[in-house]
Amino acid sequence: MPYCLDGGVDMIKIRLLVVGKVKEKYFHDAIAEYSKRLSAFCKFDIIELKEENFRATDNSSINKTLNVEGERIKAAIQGYPIAFAVEGRHISSEELAAKIKRLTDGGVGEITFIIGGSYGIEDGVKSICKEKISLSQMTFPHTLARVIVCEQLYRAFTIINGKEYHK
Repeated sequence: MPYCLDGGVDMIKIRLLVVGKVKEKYFHDAIAEYSKRLSAFCKFDIIELKEENFRATDNSSINKTLNVEGERIKAAIQGYPIAFAVEGRHISSEELAAKIKRLTDGGVGEITFIIGGSYGIEDGVKSICKEKISLSQMTFPHTLARVIVCEQLYRAFTIINGKEYHK
């Protein structure tokens, strides 16, 4: 039986809060596949927030973009928030699985993972997150980061449930 909150029929709710839409079909297809796989283990939702498109790339415009997107993110956060941020802690797939299991065992019924837009996540959002995780020291497009996060969440649940996917 899939790992559920309290070992019962109420599955943990995992929300992926993201800025912007996925335009590329190949990213969309990969995200849809992992979302389908995750449904065996949790209630998984992706919430897409509007991405600001200021044409200027000066610091003032970037800060305005981050602030506007940050307000949208803050309004949508539910449960236990975790931000994916470059300055976050580097963890393994096994550590992510252990974190999810520890949270659910501790009574957390909903975890919201946050992926920012092109300029990242506003500092005010990061400050209200319980944790920050780094995907890598490399830079990825934020749509590719969604695929990576969905895959890692699926991998985490297969680890928790002793499935053969993780090697």
